[in-house]
Amino acid sequence: MRAPAGAPNVLLILTDDVGFGASSAFGGPIPTPALDGLAAQGLRYTEFYVTAMCSPTRAALLTGRNHHAVGNGSISDVGVDEEGYTSIIPRSAATVGRVLRDNGYATGFFGKNHNTPTWESGPLGPYDRWPLGLGFDYFYGFNGAATDQFHPELIENLNPVRRDPRDASYFFERDVADHLIHWLDVQHSLQPDQPFMAYYAPAAMHGPQQAPAEWIARFRGRFDGGWDQMRAEIFARQKRMGIIPEKATLAPPPPGVPTWASLSPDQKRLAARMMEVAAAQLAYLDDQVARIIARLKATGQYDNTLIVFVQGDNGAAMHNLEGTLNVYSGFADVHTSAAENLSRIDSVGGPDTAGLYPVGWASAMNTPFPWGKTMASHLGGIRNGMVISWPRRIQDRGAIRRQFGHVVDIAPTLYEAIGITPPQQVDGTAQQPIDGTSLVYSFADARAPSRHREQYFEMLGNRSFYRDGWLASTVPAVAPWVFNTGDPNQLRWELYDLTHDYAQTRNVAAQHPDKLAELQAGFDAAARANHVYPLASNFISRLAPGLRPQAIPPRGEIVFRPGDTRYPIAAWANVTRNWQAASRLSVSSDHDSGPVFNAGTSFSGYGLQLERGVPVFDYNPTGRTQERRSLRGRAPLSVGAHEVTVTFVPMAQGVDMTLSVDGVEQARAHADRFDRVVNGYAMIGQAALGDTSGPQGCGCTIQSVTITIP
Repeated sequence: MRAPAGAPNVLLILTDDVGFGASSAFGGPIPTPALDGLAAQGLRYTEFYVTAMCSPTRAALLTGRNHHAVGNGSISDVGVDEEGYTSIIPRSAATVGRVLRDNGYATGFFGKNHNTPTWESGPLGPYDRWPLGLGFDYFYGFNGAATDQFHPELIENLNPVRRDPRDASYFFERDVADHLIHWLDVQHSLQPDQPFMAYYAPAAMHGPQQAPAEWIARFRGRFDGGWDQMRAEIFARQKRMGIIPEKATLAPPPPGVPTWASLSPDQKRLAARMMEVAAAQLAYLDDQVARIIARLKATGQYDNTLIVFVQGDNGAAMHNLEGTLNVYSGFADVHTSAAENLSRIDSVGGPDTAGLYPVGWASAMNTPFPWGKTMASHLGGIRNGMVISWPRRIQDRGAIRRQFGHVVDIAPTLYEAIGITPPQQVDGTAQQPIDGTSLVYSFADARAPSRHREQYFEMLGNRSFYRDGWLASTVPAVAPWVFNTGDPNQLRWELYDLTHDYAQTRNVAAQHPDKLAELQAGFDAAARANHVYPLASNFISRLAPGLRPQAIPPRGEIVFRPGDTRYPIAAWANVTRNWQAASRLSVSSDHDSGPVFNAGTSFSGYGLQLERGVPVFDYNPTGRTQERRSLRGRAPLSVGAHEVTVTFVPMAQGVDMTLSVDGVEQARAHADRFDRVVNGYAMIGQAALGDTSGPQGCGCTIQSVTITIP
């Protein structure tokens, strides 16, 4: 099928963990000239909503349906066997990629894909819910929540690929933009009359927060005044720009966020550097957007390209009170001291750190709203900035739109703008109704009343319901850096009149009890219709692998053989408290060196290698020397065949680990605590820990690695 005559190209951009007040386009301190330019050419939407977390927002964006209605009530990593939380986008909810492809578009997906169930992310798929299975012709990026910007876990279409080891200045965001631009060039060269739809989902500003050193240097000293001063500056600038109403009140920071004045000089210095990195990360990403826009202009495609730029899939991430240099150590409940972090201040943002800034900066990036990511009860988590640019169609350039909009509105907006009707059936499957409302009506009329009049929100038990300017919200039981909220059914409700209280600062439940009851009933009805119940808030415990299907058997013996296959942690026999890995190999000399098997990353991982013939097993669950355990053989392996075995034995506290060669114990160590690896890849016979450009092969011949989990 051919696209309608004159149909626009579509560039859909969704950034990650960016708060409402971060970018300069919405009054923030981080310069984003590319986004500013799009806003000057198009429209800024200042009352646009998302779902408060990653996978849910992306599922709603791609399908035009509410996140629970398409099985994405939380991120895919914690999918469970409840209809609203399976992490499986059903076949009854075809994505915008599929619908546009079926209507004559070339479709490409670039960057972060967090909508593939974890148990389907392995090297054998199935691929139905990978980007190509969801309707895109081409994919370049990564599957999962996050990736290292210097050494990403890259996927091209269905195949893991390595970043260029010869590129000393490699950075993920530049690489993805390069691939997007090349894809655009090929499309324009070979099929200039076919419109394209490019979904661009960069990783900024999600942790690990990393940036090129020269970009970090640009922000040196810019945040020395602290987050309290920064919130006030952003708030004043937002008023001057007309982003927020003149009578808006700045919401107080969440309870527990320390004041800048309460920090020691060393804490301030470290925190300021972390914000410099975060700012550099977003500014660098914006520079990649500028490159893409420049190419569209150079090829004459810009004027008829509909660009939708959603600045954040949720609010800024408030995951770590003091900030961290290793986002993965938090899963092991390891929190480094300011003194320990300060000793590494010169490496912050570089390849040896995987950091995240303190919650004080996240609070500032969410200005003027309270709370942030994961908090579906409050605007800091669910309201983000959006820009729509379409020079050929939008005439009211540089204007602000205050109509209510939600991420489910994007798909129907594209369908109406293009002039197509979403199908009633796809591949013989009846399609569920689109939940969103097109925003095209707002393009030419700033005063048009909102057509999307009510919307529910829920994430990890925190919830709210919007109707015609009113918002009923539950009161969070704990801060988002705690994750679990206790019994979500016991949360107290409040009421806000957002028409007169832009930043959700005045609870008027006592004055309007009937309105609160009405909205609570509205939430309950929407929750039942969209499969929101049962409510749950136990995020950390829901990471347990037994709660969802697994890519490999959870028990028994699995034999892995050498090769260049990369196994995501979800498709690997990951360490347990009772675990054994037996490696059968042959050495040709007593100085063979290199990896036998590796899993994870340098920030959380483990592996067996030969060091000049000596077998060495490293267990590195947190990236810190304090928790790291190394088992070293007594002597180099003799020439010939051997079996090197690593065994974990559960103890009353922690685990005992042993290294044996041909049945003879070589080394033993005890770890007081046991922590699984939660991110990265595993490989047999090749380097996979951290630097994917490292040594390839161990010099020995590996027959197999047999992992046994009783």
